[in-house]
Amino acid sequence: MIDHIAILIIFIFASILGATVVALSVFFGPKNPNRWKKTVYESGSEPFGDSRLKLDIKFYMIAISFIMFDVEAVFLIPWAVVAKKYGLYGFAVAFVFITILAIGLVYEWGRGGLEWD
Repeated sequence: MIDHIAILIIFIFASILGATVVALSVFFGPKNPNRWKKTVYESGSEPFGDSRLKLDIKFYMIAISFIMFDVEAVFLIPWAVVAKKYGLYGFAVAFVFITILAIGLVYEWGRGGLEWD
């Protein structure tokens, strides 16, 4: 139970510290907006249109897919370090993991999730 209390104290301290930093930036931060500071910066180009345009959901789907497959692939690094230690069992488990990733990738590809129109 003492471990939980320590985690709770750390959480409360972090919350108070975060709220304090945000409050200080609101109260003491510079407040001199003008028309040029409020415009959207588009890589040195003149901004055109509204900055709150709705993006196609494909952008988000491809970004989420990239993150998902990238993070899952990172799990293969520790396995590769200790591959000899686990022998055939470790190879079988990694093979199942890679197979599940491949099935997900083929499914997404078949559904058109990787198409950029």
